[in-house]
This record gives sequence, structure tokens and C-alpha cells, in this order.
Amino acid sequence: MGAGVPRTLSVAGRRYPVVLPSIRDPRLHLAAVIVSIHVLGQLGLGFRVSVAQILAAILTCAIIEVTWTFAQTRTLVWPASAMLTGSGVALIFRVLGTEQGDPWSWHGWYLFALVAGLSLLTKYVIRYRGSHVFNPSNVGLVAAFLVLGSTRVEPLDFWWSPLNAWMVAAYLIILVGGLLITRRLHLLGMSVAFWVVLAAGIGVLAASGHCMTASWAFAPVCGSRFWWAIALSPEILIFLFFMITDPKTVPVGRVARIAFAASVALLATFLIAPQVTEFGAKVALLGSLVLACAARPLFERVAPASDPDEDRLGRFLARFALEDAGAEGLLAPRRAFVRGAIVGFTGVLAVAGIVAAGAPSRGTATLVAAASVPRVAEIDPSTVPPITVDPDVAALSPRLADPEQTRQIGLNLAEDLETEAMALLTADRDLLWVVDGGDHLREMQRRIDEAAASARTVVAHYRFDSLHVASAIRPEGQGTLRLGVEARGTLEQVTYTDGGTRVGEAASRFALTFVLSQPTGERWLIVDVQPLRDAGDGERAAS
Repeated sequence: MGAGVPRTLSVAGRRYPVVLPSIRDPRLHLAAVIVSIHVLGQLGLGFRVSVAQILAAILTCAIIEVTWTFAQTRTLVWPASAMLTGSGVALIFRVLGTEQGDPWSWHGWYLFALVAGLSLLTKYVIRYRGSHVFNPSNVGLVAAFLVLGSTRVEPLDFWWSPLNAWMVAAYLIILVGGLLITRRLHLLGMSVAFWVVLAAGIGVLAASGHCMTASWAFAPVCGSRFWWAIALSPEILIFLFFMITDPKTVPVGRVARIAFAASVALLATFLIAPQVTEFGAKVALLGSLVLACAARPLFERVAPASDPDEDRLGRFLARFALEDAGAEGLLAPRRAFVRGAIVGFTGVLAVAGIVAAGAPSRGTATLVAAASVPRVAEIDPSTVPPITVDPDVAALSPRLADPEQTRQIGLNLAEDLETEAMALLTADRDLLWVVDGGDHLREMQRRIDEAAASARTVVAHYRFDSLHVASAIRPEGQGTLRLGVEARGTLEQVTYTDGGTRVGEAASRFALTFVLSQPTGERWLIVDVQPLRDAGDGERAAS
């Protein structure tokens, strides 16, 4: 446990040694960083995790470690490592349905306790040569996400919030704490190697046209935005400073550690390549470390700690290439050429592999975008009133502060609604896919089925008096961020027979919130319709 302070505790006439942490213990410094991020998450970053959930994870690990250690040594030891495992799990693990701003929610607390407890137990159960194989919180989180799935749990986002004072504070805490701790443990080179290789790999992936959906973005995250969303994410900094550099689970020896970190980054890139959601990308990142930890003995064998500064593989390849060379003067140039050729070939192979690994996801994205080719009703833009935007929503994206962009949202909504009317009148279920999504798509398809069964079709035509983007709605899971557009105006409902004969009509006032999503980056789709809470007398509260 490091340089602890020896004490004793008397219980029933018997004295037991007590080991408390030293102020110089780097685990305390790491704990200070993680706890600071937890505090920022509760106060200003909007983390969807409660204090009760965090404590459930930390206390579960603490109790297990104290009990296990006491049973083995009859010593009461401060569970510094275990509490780090618990706080690490709580930092990244999320249970869907946890509401932001409810710090004392007990929702899903047992999952936090279960995942944290099982994570810690891997330290005692899965061992190699007297040491645990995997970073406990890392392997536990990967197992939890794979077993429970994206419909129940999710990882902490790559991007926490817009770049405000809270995010600046988080970056400073992570960077200063990470640099100090890794430098003290002589692991800073690992962190640098990981980031350089990952940034290059994600750059190749971004240049190839890769995209992912994320619950903090209105449209798929693509191109340069995809690169910085991952490479400059505070989550990546936490991963490279505090997760891959666990001294107990990294190889011994400087060369082996650098190779280990670079391999984690390369594995992460290849695993992220086929993913199209943030959930998949984040689990891929965490999974890369699990795979690398399992291969740790291989790294130590190739670059043993007894000869940490010698590149044995490079020397062997150079010697093999020069075994017939008679002139010693040719040794250095030919060695440089052979190594350069090997590095160049490996780089080309890696780039080609990354592009190939991402091909299936790019194909899927292309098909989705093709399905969104507009076949929509034409609307006269002059019939759509100007749309206003709540300042808090406008701050989330430059597009929402641009009047031309926001006017397009209003026109898009009007087109979607009129296209729904066309789909109902012609019983065209496929047309609904162009303008609707989620629960609303299923609702509109149900209406087509009901119209066919009853031989009566009720078609709605909306005329807007006002439009206001009032909220940004974060969906459960890994969908894109949604807009809540409050609309007021006149609704005309026209009834047709099965033969298309108009047999009735009715007009009324409406006040509704249309929830819009932009899953492919093309047009805004209607994914839900909700009544306005402050709808006045005479205004309909349903579509």
C-alpha cells in the first residue's frame, strides 16, 4: 500500500494493524482528480449520474477490498485502489432513465454497485504471475456495456458540454493532474504515444468519410468534427492519463510500454471504424485496452525490461538484411533503409486496413442518406412565419443562431406535415420514412392501417401562426440531439372515403410541440408530437 502510517485498532481485546494512506500516495492524487470531475459534473457539466449512484459504486468496492484484505492479512487497510475502481466506474457508467439535476436519485443504483463490485473482483480472480491482468474498472465497464446493451446503459459522452467555464475547468484539472501523475510514475511517454497514434488513426478514419451519431449533436458527427470530437475529447484524456497507465497492468520496460500504448490506440481505431454510434465507438475504445492487457506478456517478451532501450526487433531485421554485407561502412545506410521501408510499409498497411474496416459503416450511412432523398410536398416559404429560438438552445450550435438556417427548420417542418398528409391520402407507408422517425413514424403507419380498415382517411393540414424552438431534447440512448419546436396555428382536418371523395372537414386551433431529429444530417424528421402545456382555450392539445 505504499508508505502508509502504521496504527492499531483494538477489537474484543485483540489488536489489528491499521494502514492509512500516505499523502504522497499517487492514488490519492488520482482520486482528487476524479472526484473533482465528479463535482464539476454535478455542478455545471450536467452529468446524468447521481451522488447516490456514485456512492453505491465506491462503497461497494471499498467494502469488498477491506473485507478481502482483512481475511487474507488480518490487517485493516484503507481501500485506496478499490475506491478508485468504484469512482472510475461511476465516472463512465450511465443507466438510461437517470434524470439530469436529480443528485439523490436511486435509479439503477444496484447496477452501479454490481458493475463496480464485479470489476474489482477481477483483480483477485484473473491474475498472471502474481498480478491482476486487466484494469478492473476498464474490463468491468466493457463487460457491462456488452451484456446490458445500449437500451439499458450507456457510457459517458465523448463530449460533455459546449466549451464554457465548466469545461475549461475540467480540461485544466485533467491535463494538470494527468501530466503530474504520469510524469511522476514515468508513464508520460505512454500517454503521448497513445494520443499520437490515435489522432493519426482517427484522422484517417475521418478523411475516409466516417460518421457517428451522438446524443450531444443535432446531426451525425462527420469529417473534421468527428476527429476533434474523439481526439480532443476530455474522455480520451482521462483514458490516456488514468486508465491505460495503470502501473499494475502495463508491461515492464520503457519500450514495451510505448509499444503497448501505440497498440491500444491502433486497436481502438480499428474497433471504432465499423461503429456508427457513440455507444459503439466508446465501447470499442474501452475494449481496445482489454485486448491489449490480455496480450501484455507478449509485449514484455518482445521488449524485456532487462534491455528496455534496445530495439531488438529492429536490430534483428537489420542484421538479417545485412548478413551478406562485407563492408561495415554500408551498415548504417542500409539499416536506415530497411527500417524506413518497414515503417513505410506498415503505415500504408495500417491506413488501408483502417479504411477497409470502416467500409461497412460508410455503406450503411450512404444507404440511410439515400433513403432520405426528398420526395416531399412543396411549400411556399412565404406561408411559413419566422421561427424564433430560445437563447439557451441557440448557444448549442452556430446553425441555430443563423436566421437562414432556422427558417429552414420551419419550412422543413411544414413540408414534413404536408408530406404526411400525402402519405395518408395515398396509403404510401414508404413516403413516411422520408419525413418521420421513431415513435411518430410508427404512429403514422398505424393511422394508414386504420384508414385502410375503416375506408375513411382523415388528413390534417397545418397553417402556422408562430413557431418557436423552445428546447433541445436529449434522447435515451445514442440518438442525435432533438429540437422541441412549439407551434400554434390552425388545423384543418379533411375526411375522405376509400375512393378519394371528400366527405367532411373541420377546422380548429392547435398548440403543439413537434420534436424534430436530424439523424442523417439531411432533413429534420418528426419523431414525436406533444401537447403544449400552456395551450389556451380552444386550442387542440393533440395532432
